[in-house]
Amino acid sequence: MKKVLPFILSTGLIAFPCIAQAVALTNPLGITDPRLIAARIIQGALSVLGTVALVMFMYGGLLWIISMGKPEQIKQGQSILIWTTLGLILIAGAYVAVDAIFNAVLSGNVAG
Repeated sequence: MKKVLPFILSTGLIAFPCIAQAVALTNPLGITDPRLIAARIIQGALSVLGTVALVMFMYGGLLWIISMGKPEQIKQGQSILIWTTLGLILIAGAYVAVDAIFNAVLSGNVAG
């Protein structure tokens, strides 16, 4: 018990200025509409996924190039390239679907 009370007090003294500062923060996005915030989060996530797919595409190609004729490495490189291509198609399809849904929700019109 003698060690718990100083820990709680010191934690409170450290956390209090952080909490007080958090109250004074402004919105860095500049928007307050939750639909637009969700749309930006989804677009950012899809961008990250696209970047990961590009890195995997480069890795699969590099693995295939440096395989030096070893059939198992060639097969692994080809497999990575095929699955990455399918992933890119899935990411593009998800982006189109999310964009269409958010345009329909925000505009109230299915045609966009």
